[in-house]
This record gives sequence, C-alpha cells and structure tokens, in this order.
Amino acid sequence: MKSITGSDFSYSPVYRQAIEILKISRHISNYLVQDLAALKKNGKEDQDIYFSGDIVQQSISLVPNILKAENEPFAEEKHKYAASVTRLTNMLYKNCERLELSNSNGREFVRILRFELKKFKKLQRIWKLTL
Repeated sequence: MKSITGSDFSYSPVYRQAIEILKISRHISNYLVQDLAALKKNGKEDQDIYFSGDIVQQSISLVPNILKAENEPFAEEKHKYAASVTRLTNMLYKNCERLELSNSNGREFVRILRFELKKFKKLQRIWKLTL
C-alpha cells in the first residue's frame, strides 16, 4: 500500500480520510489489546478483544475498495465497490460502539475514531454521487 505524503494531493478526500481512519484504528487497537488481553477472574478471555481486531481489518478493507471504485470503468462495478465501502463503514461504526462499552481505559479514544467515521460518512455521500 502506498503511503500518502503531505504534498500528494492526487488522491481523493475519501481515500485520504480512509487512510487516516486506518492509522487511528491501528493505534486504538494496539492500545486496547494491552487492556483487554488479560484473562478475567473466571479464566476466560474478554470477548471485546476481537472487536479491536475487527476495526483494523475493516479499516484496511476500506482503502482497496475505494481505489477499485474510483478506477473501475463500468458504473455498475463502481457502485458495487461503493456499496462495499458503505457496509464496511457501518460495520466499523458498530464495532466502535461495542468497544466503547468495553472494560478498558482506552475506550475514550474510540470516540475519536467515531468522530472521524462521521466525517468519512459525509465525504462518502458526496463521493458516491461523483462515481
């Protein structure tokens, strides 16, 4: 995956926001994993640890789907990838809500990711109209 520098404006705002979401979700996941990795008193693992991995995986999946939608020559295929981006965004938002209910000190940071996702959804609405 190609990294974006400050001088590279050839990427769409949706793509740049997806990269930002990916960076934030990786940082949050790394922080939450440390809190959630410990076993509970009954010897079982905290189920919320899986949501931290899910937000990273869904964030990673956003980027190629955006690029595919933007580079696809056929409108039907563009809309298929755009719908995939919408589904991923909704799942990502839902997992953020679940992580905010977790028993972790890092759950406050998840609000930052949700705020970025709200900005992404606004950009996404405009982006889908331009495809």
